[in-house]
Amino acid sequence: MNKVFKYSLVMVLALTMVLTGCGNNSKNNAANNTSDNGAATNNSSSAGNSGDSKGSDIKIGLVTDVGGVNDKSFNESAWEALEALNAEQGIQHQYLQSTTSADYLPNLNEFVQGGYDLTWGIGFDLGDAVKQVADANPEAKLAIIDAVVEAANVESVTFAENEGSFLVGVVAGLTTKTNKIGFIGGMESPVIKRFEVGFKAGIEAVNPDAKLTITYAGAYDKPDVGKSLASQLFDDGADIIFPAAGQTGNGVFNEATARNAAGGANKLWVIGVDKDQSIEFGDEVTLTSMVKRVDVAVKNVSQQVIDGTFKGGQVTNLTLKDDGVGLPETSKANVSQEILDKVEEFKQKIINGEITVPAE
Repeated sequence: MNKVFKYSLVMVLALTMVLTGCGNNSKNNAANNTSDNGAATNNSSSAGNSGDSKGSDIKIGLVTDVGGVNDKSFNESAWEALEALNAEQGIQHQYLQSTTSADYLPNLNEFVQGGYDLTWGIGFDLGDAVKQVADANPEAKLAIIDAVVEAANVESVTFAENEGSFLVGVVAGLTTKTNKIGFIGGMESPVIKRFEVGFKAGIEAVNPDAKLTITYAGAYDKPDVGKSLASQLFDDGADIIFPAAGQTGNGVFNEATARNAAGGANKLWVIGVDKDQSIEFGDEVTLTSMVKRVDVAVKNVSQQVIDGTFKGGQVTNLTLKDDGVGLPETSKANVSQEILDKVEEFKQKIINGEITVPAE
């Protein structure tokens, strides 16, 4: 009996070692690669680190717009939400980075045809492609940020960018020393228009003497164009610029940083967009940011898929009241308490309906 027992114990230990080895191979299977259409991808298929693996069987794919996943703004915020769900609940996640609009459709199809439980389209420009893929694949689940896609298997999330932009307009109007302020949009669309008109309304509410110069870069992925446009605005006397232009806006920060380092009559400021961009570019140049909680939206809808509560056909608009847009806590670094109190006053008036911020 002792020999049998010892033999059984050895077999159990050997089998345990084999299973453990298999598990490690699977967990370390994540890799960076390139898709057939040339778009950059990131495949993170490993389980999360928290021990809670309730989402380990869930695969979620994310298709960026042309700004790319490392835009320090909009797309990056969406990807960080999936990274968090991987760490917390073990979901499998991957992104496909669109280099041109022609990539949208094949990138979305790659996830849908690959059996992903949810496919995200990040950005207004992906609306038509998401609609086409959703109609052709009624059993698939899709979601989109910044556009409304009318399909029973798509959840759409939009934001009141005009409300948040009104508040940073208040900051700009009360901070400017030259009474010249700039706005740089990426590409003209209803979404960017909401940034523009909200910002303009906020400035006018507190400083009707300030002049706002509005220009568009025509792209979300051209930092050099953003830098050039910023140079023109600064040369014309602007001391604050608000870029709503994805990666193009990074060039605005670079230009302001360089000019501040060289010295000048006036301190130059940039207002960040979508994320708290002081984290990336520093308090020395970031006056405040118009934070748009893309991360929260992506995480909430993705959680529905994990929990089995995804319904599709839903449209959610996140506003000031929902904390979907607003200013980050780091604004205190450069914005006086007096101005922040004025921002809070206007915020409550918007939430209470005393002020209706234009959207177009």
